[in-house]
Amino acid sequence: MKRKLVSVLLIATTVLSMVGCGKSGDSASTGGDSSGSDTPLVIAWDAMSQKFSPFFAESSADMKVEGLVNISLTSTTRSGEYILEGIDGYTEEYNGTEYTYYTPSNIEITENEDGSVSYDITIRDDIEFSDGEPLTIDDVIFSMYVMSDPTYDGTSSFSSLPIEGMEEYKSGVSTLSVLIAEAGEDNTDFTYWTEDQQTAFWDAVANEGAAFAQSIVDYCADNGLVDSSDDVAGAASAWGFDIDDDATAEDFFIAIGENYSWNFTSMDAEAADVTLADTLPEDVLEMSTTGVETGDSADYISGIQKTGDYSMTIVMTEYSAPAIEKLAIEIAPMHYYGDTSLYDYDNHQFGFTKNDLSSVREKTTQPLGAGPYVFKEYSNKVAYLEVNENYYLGAPSISEIQFKETQEADKITGVVQGTADIAEPSFSKSASEQISTENSNGETSGDVITTQLTDFLGYGYIGMCSLNVKVGDDASSEESKDLRKAIATVIAAYRDVVIDSYYGDAAEVIQYPISNSSWAAPQKSDPDYEIAFSKDVDGNEIYTDGMTDDERYEAALEAALGYFEAAGYTVEDGKLTAAPDGAKLSYEVIIPGGGSGDHPSFGILTGAQEAFATIGFELTINDLSDSSVLWDKLSAQEAEIWCAAWGATADPDMYQVYSSEGGSAYMYAIYSDELDELINEARASSDQSYRKAVYKECLDFIVDYAVEIPIYQRQNAVIYSTDRINTDTIVQDPSPFYGWMNELETLQMN
Repeated sequence: MKRKLVSVLLIATTVLSMVGCGKSGDSASTGGDSSGSDTPLVIAWDAMSQKFSPFFAESSADMKVEGLVNISLTSTTRSGEYILEGIDGYTEEYNGTEYTYYTPSNIEITENEDGSVSYDITIRDDIEFSDGEPLTIDDVIFSMYVMSDPTYDGTSSFSSLPIEGMEEYKSGVSTLSVLIAEAGEDNTDFTYWTEDQQTAFWDAVANEGAAFAQSIVDYCADNGLVDSSDDVAGAASAWGFDIDDDATAEDFFIAIGENYSWNFTSMDAEAADVTLADTLPEDVLEMSTTGVETGDSADYISGIQKTGDYSMTIVMTEYSAPAIEKLAIEIAPMHYYGDTSLYDYDNHQFGFTKNDLSSVREKTTQPLGAGPYVFKEYSNKVAYLEVNENYYLGAPSISEIQFKETQEADKITGVVQGTADIAEPSFSKSASEQISTENSNGETSGDVITTQLTDFLGYGYIGMCSLNVKVGDDASSEESKDLRKAIATVIAAYRDVVIDSYYGDAAEVIQYPISNSSWAAPQKSDPDYEIAFSKDVDGNEIYTDGMTDDERYEAALEAALGYFEAAGYTVEDGKLTAAPDGAKLSYEVIIPGGGSGDHPSFGILTGAQEAFATIGFELTINDLSDSSVLWDKLSAQEAEIWCAAWGATADPDMYQVYSSEGGSAYMYAIYSDELDELINEARASSDQSYRKAVYKECLDFIVDYAVEIPIYQRQNAVIYSTDRINTDTIVQDPSPFYGWMNELETLQMN
């Protein structure tokens, strides 16, 4: 299935810039010597989508490639702290060693008496892009305006910042596709578009659009999801869309369009074998990115203020703790992505015509920037990069890098056999054993492979949609919580044994829905630290010291019966015989295990399934061969229980996932004013100790609401060829916030 997925595993994932680093006292130039410089560095890589733009890259594989081509305004240290004084170098101790970090900027933050916040930004005056053109504050302003444009549909959330004048700049604008779709086929008012444009749009809906939807129906029929290719409504339902029983393929396409606000690029997330990018007429395709002003709209953002050739100030209406993270934008060259003749700051022109990002989009597959490497081409599933001799921290040691698309199963063997020099394999107990077998010392680092491990900035979990796992009509009632706690208590009991079996030392079980890498994560030494779902309905501890695994499973099952009974279930002789209104005796859990159980939580579910069966409760495991079905069901709020993982960022802001207004709020559907207030409290404070205390309240609330079972914190592995890489030059003390690619420019080959 050729399907571009919008992953729900990510929370506003930010690719950190490749800042230079050295021990305290090193010079600002971090480029290494020329040892092995003529030998290409081959990196075994995941599949790329060829969206290498700093504005429109979506996949992690694409983002990391273009991240070497560009530089960010700021970035983080190993401890996850954003660097505010990077021009002359910022020194910080980590694991007993002092490291100095360099970025292109200094940022001074001032909280003003009127409640507004000023970010005074100064950038270096000696940076050039790889083509030799100077980088100035105009390039920074251009980049900010691209991401603030009303028609921008990339992954950056820069425009969500409370910047003075941002709302006025983005208001009064809609896309041509939305306006024509909302007006309907019989519209006779051509104030904002022509009759020919309207005709072309609806012709495309009836032809290419219907074919797009029919390809989904055909896919469903071919894979047994519906009986035939005539069952449009059934296929739509399987795809997460609710349409009338007699609906046509054209109706199905219109439903998809409405769901994605008629953004054709985003709609391709639903593609089966046909994509809109390849089939829609070009003039129609452009309608979803063509902005039309239908009301009052400002022509500039008052809070973005140029103060010099290399300085600016951003004024925000209020303090926001995650703001510095969103300011870590990549600086794109206006002369390449835009048009310098359209830049006149004093007259509110910023390098392109507002509502028209066509010049920016044209460069999506061919990036240019000021990073340590220059993008040359993508060919035969390989992205080729060459050294940037103009890199402001010194030219890298290795002259060419090849990112080579590689199957997961071939990453370790590729490094062993010499087809790759570096890889990031999925690290499990079996992967660890495979690496150790290759090294003569039987360890994960030896004469063949050198392995570096860091905590993954994220965690695995099992989630529940409160709208679908509840008693009665109120998902927030105590009875609904008790139902979810009954399920969670049994599932949680199987975590330790299964995760140890799957990962070994490469992961640990966690007790709160937050990455252990975060400064906000509760610690075992904290006085109020608790094991998740380890108490019964009366608040008593379920487990005692010295219990065997089987005794723990039995204790969890007994506690679950208490929760079921409190939720309103009928319990007779230790078994459930009837469910209360709105609840069931059977729930489905979706797990993307490839249809073969290849998932760290699969063993947890099978253990819980067997235990539940003994008390008359059914946990149906739906092991997907195509994981995209999960994302469809989640977005349609059709999933009951599911397994996935969250990625995180340096700031532990919970707004995206748990706030009622967050982009992923639909998944758990908590929708609580109390939780919203706590989240807003935390993000409005600059006191980290206070924020941690408030986030602990948030975490306790989420665990009590019982929509998320924390499962594991795993480790990321980077493996190097010991023979071909000078392992003395790999990054020292890597962390979840500062990894091997942050110092790729200093790496040397043997």
